[in-house]
Amino acid sequence: MSVQIHPTKADIAIARTIARNTRRAPEEASSLLTWGADGHLLTAFAIGWWFYCRARPRAQRAASNHVLLTTLGAVVLPHLLKRRFDQVRPDRRTVRGHLHGVPLSGRALDAFPSGHAVHVGALASAATELPPAKRNLAWAIGGLLAGTRVVLLAHWASDVIAGLVMGVVLERLMRLLTGFGRLSTER
Repeated sequence: MSVQIHPTKADIAIARTIARNTRRAPEEASSLLTWGADGHLLTAFAIGWWFYCRARPRAQRAASNHVLLTTLGAVVLPHLLKRRFDQVRPDRRTVRGHLHGVPLSGRALDAFPSGHAVHVGALASAATELPPAKRNLAWAIGGLLAGTRVVLLAHWASDVIAGLVMGVVLERLMRLLTGFGRLSTER
């Protein structure tokens, strides 16, 4: 049995504004940018970084262990949740948006949560251990990547916000498993 989730009035207003005002160029740019938060690519990068760090100091190996496990968890979690929750994607509720360049995204009932946002939330949360400039850059890039899901009408704004929160919570729970971020860990 699945749970039906409905968009909020604010979600609908945002999606209608995007559908009315977007054009092909911003949609194409968002379609390209959104790949930066794709689970397949992030997993490949996390595995590559994990292998690279095997010959690095202990702190880097520990960080790469955490990032790999967190990435894997962030990729699996949305798939598990999408089996339980049904929500129509905003791109399925517009004709005007498609005329302006909005593409179709994923399966029609898989709006909640945004998997890309879960990935971003988890990795940006891990970046809180970085110096402030790098941490802020990670969150800014992550926010841009997550925002592409709203611009593409692949998700309602609330799906993206929920995904970011889920990603942060997942990463913080993974710290209990990996020990990442503890003062005893060398930097």
